Amino acid sequence: MTTNKISYIAKSLNLKESQVENTLELLNEGATIPFISRYRKERTGSLDEVQIADISALNNKLIELEKRKIAVLESIKEQGKLTPELETNISRASSLTELEDIYLPFKQKRKTKADTAKENGLEPLAKIIMAQNSTDIENSAYRFLSNKIVSIEDALQGARHIIAEWISERQISRNKVRYTFSKSAILHSKLVKDKEKEGEKFADYFSFNEPLKRVASHRLLAIYKGKNEGFLKISVKPDVDEAIAKLEQVFIKANNDSAKQIKIAVKDSYKRLIEPSIEKEFLAEAKEKADIASINVFAENLRQLLTSAPLGQKRVMGIDPGYKSGCKVVCLDNQGNLLTNANIYPHKPQQETKQAARKIASLVDAYKVEAIAIGNGTASRETEYFIKKLKFSKDIRVYVVSEDGASIYSASKIAREEFPEYDVTVRGSVSIGRRLLDPLAELVKIDPKSMGVGQYQHDVDQTKLKETLDLVVESCVNMVGVNVNTASKHLLTYVSGLGPKLAQSVVDYRKENGNFNSRTDIMNVPGMGKKSYQQCAGFLRISEGKNILDNTAVHPESYKIVKQIAKDLKLEIASLISNDELISSINLEKYITKEIGLPTLTDITEELKKPGRDPRKIIKVFEFAKGVFKIEDLSIGMIIPGIINNVTNFGAFVDIGIKENGLIHISNLKNEFISNPADIVKLHQHVMVKIIDIDSARKRIQLSMKDLE
Repeated sequence: MTTNKISYIAKSLNLKESQVENTLELLNEGATIPFISRYRKERTGSLDEVQIADISALNNKLIELEKRKIAVLESIKEQGKLTPELETNISRASSLTELEDIYLPFKQKRKTKADTAKENGLEPLAKIIMAQNSTDIENSAYRFLSNKIVSIEDALQGARHIIAEWISERQISRNKVRYTFSKSAILHSKLVKDKEKEGEKFADYFSFNEPLKRVASHRLLAIYKGKNEGFLKISVKPDVDEAIAKLEQVFIKANNDSAKQIKIAVKDSYKRLIEPSIEKEFLAEAKEKADIASINVFAENLRQLLTSAPLGQKRVMGIDPGYKSGCKVVCLDNQGNLLTNANIYPHKPQQETKQAARKIASLVDAYKVEAIAIGNGTASRETEYFIKKLKFSKDIRVYVVSEDGASIYSASKIAREEFPEYDVTVRGSVSIGRRLLDPLAELVKIDPKSMGVGQYQHDVDQTKLKETLDLVVESCVNMVGVNVNTASKHLLTYVSGLGPKLAQSVVDYRKENGNFNSRTDIMNVPGMGKKSYQQCAGFLRISEGKNILDNTAVHPESYKIVKQIAKDLKLEIASLISNDELISSINLEKYITKEIGLPTLTDITEELKKPGRDPRKIIKVFEFAKGVFKIEDLSIGMIIPGIINNVTNFGAFVDIGIKENGLIHISNLKNEFISNPADIVKLHQHVMVKIIDIDSARKRIQLSMKDLE
């Protein structure tokens, strides 16, 4: 690990070099980001997961840059053109763009106009013109006439082609044009001829112009979507006159016939060679930034979704509502296991209300149901209304649950493995019920892109999207912790240090040998080495095991510290746990060692105060406005409750209990300027909203939270 690399990463991320060096060492040793963040704070200076991920990402970029440098050096060496100066410049290149600029003159490319001119012997003429000493350039050109070059103009044109290529391959030329692009580039989009009707949804961009540096990420992605679907043409153009003038300042050094030829060559070089290349570069860079912005929004929404409040271990009824096909009903035990399933038809056209009511009541009694989860899709409000009118022998709470992705899960290989004897409707209802019990445990089985919390998720860099979302899932699973005796292999897969193969081994071992009684038992799982155990142990919980610390986030490597603290206080560990006053009185500095410092000791004592605490919030029952079931029931000025079900860069979408979601534009979230809707609202937040516009034809509802905070 080079000092230069560490220094560069530290400077780029505004971190200490020691933090970067230690973090990279841990990553190279195979430590996961959740493990490093939670259990190696002394080594990293308490870096969080985002900072560690940033170090890893930048390090990977630098590794790729080094690989490319090696390939470039080899290519130039094979051409016999590598000089010490060139080698130094390549080794010092700090970005891929800079490296490719250096490599450009040596890059193998298709035959160009300049190549043809050189073959026709015009390179010496190009050099004469570039020297700008000749006052009679036509006389100079005359000497280069031949069978192939039959006129002075042919000779001058060929020389200009060579000069244009020289200009385009100079790093200073490209940087001058880049500067002009960065200052004045305008993004243009226009309709593809005769596509107006088909591309109507992109009507806002049929004739669109905006400075590239000001284009919001969601607008750029919408324009790219229109382009990819064949409805829009896009381009980026700077102030052309300014760009050409800057190039002329560099290359025109005289006021004679030679200079006039260079002036023509500069314009040609810009139009034909430089501008298309830099335009492509700036479009790619803008798209990458827009992708990152969109992916970050998606990642934050996914984090909030996965850490939604769980109901906990209760017996639940899950209902997938519907009209003609009826409502599919399932009953689950407190671990989410399927007990029974049935169909009811309380709505039109059958409207078997009484039979449905009797069936629900008998299932609630027979299976000791404690809560009911209703999917928020078709017929959701009517089903909720029907259920809430029923009288039960005990208090039954009713929750409306997002069913985004439930249909994807129900048809998946995972669902078929779990319920081979049941059809997709039963599996979907089970997923709805389990989402109420524990959203995280259920949602890890579903592709995040199917969860309805993204924006242009199919239009962004798919590799980057997957990497980011996988990190979010891993982070959430490890933050909450996993009961090793009840977790599915899908949930265990995301535990630090496990992965699919070891997760399956844990499940297989559990089936063969029964529940784990202690964390040390996990070491008996086939394939579980010391490194894997170190990475996963702190995130796996064992309730009612031999050691009370096994149900906490205290890592086994720190058990000896807890034992020593309890011994010094002349107590059993069980008496120490949850005793806030006593724990707060501990002098932590007394227990600092070379390996364990104050950050870890603080984490340990916080965990001892609330052992195994679920960091997620407590679930709340929500009720939509009475009498609102469809868009026609709304009127401008109404103030009604809603649930935030998606947050984007331009606002937030709200479920108000009808088929169509309403939109709170960013300008209507607060009575002051805000730059990021996520600063104001969160996924699944309960809010009051005011209806400010209804477009029934386009099924669009505009909402506001102003003055309702």
